Amino acid sequence: MLTLDLQSRVPIYRQIENGIITLILLDVWPEGSRLPSVRSLAAQLNTNPNTVQKAYQELEGWGVIASAAGRGSFVQQRQAAQEVLRRQAVQSLEEAARQAALAGISCQEAGQILSGAWPEKEETS
Repeated sequence: MLTLDLQSRVPIYRQIENGIITLILLDVWPEGSRLPSVRSLAAQLNTNPNTVQKAYQELEGWGVIASAAGRGSFVQQRQAAQEVLRRQAVQSLEEAARQAALAGISCQEAGQILSGAWPEKEETS
């Protein structure tokens, strides 16, 4: 399910957060689903449990998941997961726009590139 790219510049805890958000948005883990325990996910990913715990804490702070003492962590709001992903996408697009401008790509050309890269099936949820 979740995989890590150890060569990535993205911190491992962020990769875990992004992976969980992706699985929530793909309805692999719908609202109310119980997430793997910190220990079991750490073992599955071959990483430190503190790293997984940090990802879970961030997700809980954003309202994506909720933890219940002795019961585990559960998906709380799909909409919160989508909002986190939306913020990240906006930041990425803004950074790409700055780089494109420096590279001499016009706004119109950037729009065409973005349009061409857009998935065929647009989802509205």
